[in-house]
Amino acid sequence: MGERRWAILSVWDKTGVEDFARGLVDLGFGILASGGTADRLARAGIPVTGIDEVTGFGALLDGRVKTLHPVIHAGILARRDSPAHMAELRDVGGRPIDLVAVNLYPFRETVAGGAGLEAALEMIDIGGPALLRAAAKNFLHVLAVCRPDQYGPVLDALRRKAAGLLPADEEGRLRRRLAAEAFRHTMAYDYLVSQYLSAAGPALAAAAGPAPVGAAPAAAGGFPQEFYAGWELVRPLRYGENPHQRAALYRPVGVPAAGLAAARQLQGKELSYNNLADASAAWELAREFEGTRPVAVVVKHAVPCACATGDDAASAFRRAREGDPVSIFGGIVAFNVTVDEAAAAAMADIFLEVVVAPAFTEEALWHLGRRQNVRLLEVPAASGAGPAGEVTSWHLRQIDGGVLVQEADRTVEGDHPSNWRCVTVRRPTSRELADLAFAWRVARHVRSNAIVLARDGATVGIGQGQPNRVDAARLALTRAGPRARGAVMASDGFFPFPDVVEEAVRAGVTAIVQPGGSVRDAESVAACDRAGLAMLFTGVRHFLH
Repeated sequence: MGERRWAILSVWDKTGVEDFARGLVDLGFGILASGGTADRLARAGIPVTGIDEVTGFGALLDGRVKTLHPVIHAGILARRDSPAHMAELRDVGGRPIDLVAVNLYPFRETVAGGAGLEAALEMIDIGGPALLRAAAKNFLHVLAVCRPDQYGPVLDALRRKAAGLLPADEEGRLRRRLAAEAFRHTMAYDYLVSQYLSAAGPALAAAAGPAPVGAAPAAAGGFPQEFYAGWELVRPLRYGENPHQRAALYRPVGVPAAGLAAARQLQGKELSYNNLADASAAWELAREFEGTRPVAVVVKHAVPCACATGDDAASAFRRAREGDPVSIFGGIVAFNVTVDEAAAAAMADIFLEVVVAPAFTEEALWHLGRRQNVRLLEVPAASGAGPAGEVTSWHLRQIDGGVLVQEADRTVEGDHPSNWRCVTVRRPTSRELADLAFAWRVARHVRSNAIVLARDGATVGIGQGQPNRVDAARLALTRAGPRARGAVMASDGFFPFPDVVEEAVRAGVTAIVQPGGSVRDAESVAACDRAGLAMLFTGVRHFLH
């Protein structure tokens, strides 16, 4: 191999690899490559040495072993400032390797395409991560290159160094940054594999047979002993909660693009952290009504202030606007149906930050296009199959010094009106029951303590985020005003005292749905019976903190 500098190129994604290799050769590097990369470079007329020529071994085990060899890894890991390392490297016939450019087998694409377990296992890269990790560990002497978009900056730095124009501190920062990115890259890759294997558990268990005696038990409650959440950058955001805070949007590694994180922005200013937080709250509530009547949701500061059904998107919006005509200004609106020309026209005279919907008609885009500042987000339908895992099924919240993890709050049997228990003398009418079901759905997305008043498929008052339930009820009733008379009430938690019922009676509410379970339930039930209200227990609560 001589005393020249050497680079290993072993890439699945061969984008730009010929130009990168030519640039390295021009700088005096010798190129080592394996398999398809070596063939690709040779066909391009680039001088290349096969790794098997260095190791004396061809690919083994159907290609599972190609670069895993002491001479190769010693060449990467040897410290140049250690005479003992360099002498030992020479003794085994190796030479220092100064650059490693590797990208990994397309495991994500393979499993997302529906490949079976055997094909997925063959796409778990072993040699590639080993090369990258070795180069990153020895970053003071070796450049670790893990993505094609790094080729240009690396060549530029090497050319400047050859010309004596690269300051030592800048080179040090580049080496350290490349090493950090390589470790992040392999970590994300391993995370994706672990997610796939977790999701494929039953199939793997069947293939592997019974667990060995003494195998470690699963963590209590089904939670893994170690929890890793892999995320990949979607894009930087305009700013965070406040203009002095930086922010970015990420989505889970290995999960097909879907949901709000995959929304297509059709027009409007750049999105901020708050825009997306508000849009997420609105979209999640709108999705509650998938497959039902058209629904419009209005959110302000990440909490719903109005929600209404309608015969179409336009009427749903008008009814939602009536639910809180003050808070809607500068708000976020989400629909569960396509926004058409009539809906766009209904929104024409109100300032909105964001409109979220599964689709917009061309006529709607024309109308809304005259207000270029409003952001339009088109959210794609869920599509594709990929490795499922903790990130998509659990809810995460950062606290000081740690992360809280819980299962996502899904719909359960107790959420269906057919499973509710009427505990009062009077039973609800069919109209009241439909409104109670609507209000209960909305209450799941309202901050605790949550009280929702609704009538005819539209909210008329929402109280939320109060330290006690009666204050939340008073807030909802105050916002409803005269509209509270004849409305129904939903509460996300039980009533510890009958005071909420008493407030509802005074305002003219006719029916209430709540989880039940208080030691003083009988007092609330008695208060309803005295006033002729209907009350139902769900047996389920939906706190949202």
